[in-house]
Amino acid sequence: MSNIPTPHIDASEGEIAQTILLPGDPLRAKFIADNFLQNVKQFNSTRNMLGFTGDYQGKEVSVMGTGMGCPSIGIYSYELINFYKVKNLIRVGTAGALSPEVHIKDLVFGMGACTTSNYPALMGLNGTFAPICSYTLLERAAANAKKLGFKYHVGNILSSDMFYGPAKSFQGGMQWADMGVMAVEMEAAALYTNAAAAGANALAILTISDSLITGEVTTAQERQTAFTSMMEVALSLA
Repeated sequence: MSNIPTPHIDASEGEIAQTILLPGDPLRAKFIADNFLQNVKQFNSTRNMLGFTGDYQGKEVSVMGTGMGCPSIGIYSYELINFYKVKNLIRVGTAGALSPEVHIKDLVFGMGACTTSNYPALMGLNGTFAPICSYTLLERAAANAKKLGFKYHVGNILSSDMFYGPAKSFQGGMQWADMGVMAVEMEAAALYTNAAAAGANALAILTISDSLITGEVTTAQERQTAFTSMMEVALSLA
C-alpha cells in the first residue's frame, strides 16, 4: 500500500522535486512560485499549506509552506523525506537577532540548531542529539551569498517552542546569546533532526525580521514578500 498522498500532502509520485524550499508561511511559498519559478504546477492545497513545483534556471525545484513550530515542520519534512524521497530541504524563514552583530535583513545560515523543544529527545537516543545542517548545502549557500553580495552570518541558532515568552524570567544562568547563539526561530531543530534520521540534506536560511537587542522590527508584509535575498540563495542550491 502506497503512503502517498499523505494526510497532509495531496501530491502524486513525481510531482515534488528532490530539492524543496520550505517557508513557514504558505503565502510566501506562493510568492516564490509566482516570482521565481517557471512552468509552475501546484501540487498541494490540503489545509491551505500551498505547494508548487516549477523550473528555476533550468532546474526543477519545489516550494511548500510548513506552518510554524517544530511539530508542524516535523510532519511535513518527515513526509517529504520518507514518502516523496526529497533529498534537499531548505527552510527559508524569518528569525529574531540575539546578537548585536546581526542586523535587520541580514541573512543567517543555521549551522546548528539549539532548541527548547523536546523534538530531538523523542528520537529515543541514549544521550542528547545536536541538530546540525548539511555542510554541503551550507558551503554552497555561503559561497553563493558572497557571490551575490549579500550580508550573511554562519553560526548557531535557537529553535524555540515559544513565540511569546514569559513576562518575567529567572536571572543568574547563562543566556543563549552568551553561548554565541545568533538568532531565534521555531523550526530548524526538527528539520535537521528528521533529515539526519533519514540521510537527507537540510539547511535553514533565515532573514532577520526583528532584533531582540535593538528592538527594530519589520512589517508583516515585508516578511511575506520583501525578503528575497534568502530566496535567491536557496534557489541557487537547486
